Amino acid sequence: MGLGVVAELVRLGVLSSTSDHSSVVSINLFVALLCACIVLGHLLEENRWVNESITALIIGLCTGVVILLTTKGKSSHILVFSEDFFFIYLLPPIIFNAGFQVKKKQFFRNFMTITLFGAVGTMISFFTISLGAIAIFSRMNIGTLDVGDFLAIGAIFSATDSVCTLQVLHQDETPLLYSLVFGEGVVNDATSVVLFNALQNFDLNHIDVTVVLNFLGNFCYLFLSSTLLGVFSGLLSAYIIKKLYIGRHSTDREVALMMLMAYLSYMLAELLDLSGILTVFFCGIVMSHYTWHNVTESSRVTTKHAFATLSFIAETFLFLYVGMDALDIEKWEFASDIPGKSIGISSILLGLVLVGRAAFVFPLSFLSNLTKKSPLEKITLRQQVVIWWAGLMRGAVSIALAYNKFTRSGHTQLHGNAIMITSTITVVLFSTMVSHLVPIFL
Repeated sequence: MGLGVVAELVRLGVLSSTSDHSSVVSINLFVALLCACIVLGHLLEENRWVNESITALIIGLCTGVVILLTTKGKSSHILVFSEDFFFIYLLPPIIFNAGFQVKKKQFFRNFMTITLFGAVGTMISFFTISLGAIAIFSRMNIGTLDVGDFLAIGAIFSATDSVCTLQVLHQDETPLLYSLVFGEGVVNDATSVVLFNALQNFDLNHIDVTVVLNFLGNFCYLFLSSTLLGVFSGLLSAYIIKKLYIGRHSTDREVALMMLMAYLSYMLAELLDLSGILTVFFCGIVMSHYTWHNVTESSRVTTKHAFATLSFIAETFLFLYVGMDALDIEKWEFASDIPGKSIGISSILLGLVLVGRAAFVFPLSFLSNLTKKSPLEKITLRQQVVIWWAGLMRGAVSIALAYNKFTRSGHTQLHGNAIMITSTITVVLFSTMVSHLVPIFL
């Protein structure tokens, strides 16, 4: 695990050559960078134009530059992780906290609209991006990518990251807009992962009506089964804690049981080949509505902050790692046979993302407004533009899916895979940096 700058320091004799010592030094450096992200984030708290995600990306980029100079261009990493690390350890706390912290009153009041945007809209965006990728990228020399890879690209870039946008929106000032952006973001993430997992179970090189119907059936099965498992896990935790009244002896046990059962729901879904992301999201919603009200007051405060802290650390960790990985020489060498190709592909992907968003935000908003009687509940054109622009952001889920699809143990040696990874990183960097432009639409 300990690579990058540590390897160069070992070569220079600064550190011992034991792998354990190198790993310890690497972890210490990475934890120190996480602390730096938190401190800088605190100092920039009042700045609406810079958030924790941008801070972590910038620190990651600067660290990558230092490591590149230290290792003479050999590496930009302190640590290298396998793609499974993101799904097993980083995404669960992020998605669970999204469900646990959701404002249920606003969420369920706008549930139909959120479901339209988050589920139906994601499907429309997926097909738009996938068809665009097949039509454009199949004519370009970008390696041995097949139809399955292009469809995976559609799922990867259908996953939005509304966290950056929510940091410049105010729930009290724009409750409807905040609810729609947040709700659509979390349902969208879960739907994108379900789509991605469904694609892995089919041979998509020979697509016909039967394959499409099987794919849609498998998608519905994964969506419903994962949702029911999450709801069941949340209700089970509430029942156990209420009947046993664990808090009368120890609040630590209450908190530990909630955390472990939430994580157990995720791992059980993965064991059953379901969507762990969707399961843990609905488990979070149910736990916040039932389990949370059955624990002691001290446990309520502890769990609320504990889940938020774990999510914050995981997301900061991910953006910090992406910042360093953006300068990974190995990927750029495989991707840059023609100067500017990766940037051009990134621009095409951004265009497809915007077109895919427009293909459902405005039509579905129109349909949603038809069902609303009060003008205050209708989505204005300006709010529709904000929702459309907010969907440009790509973050944790897109990164994790791209690494899962196009890397092996954090590395890639295929031309097409390298281009997709570098393009994903470019899109994430660009979209995160422009996320602060949302207020100009308000």
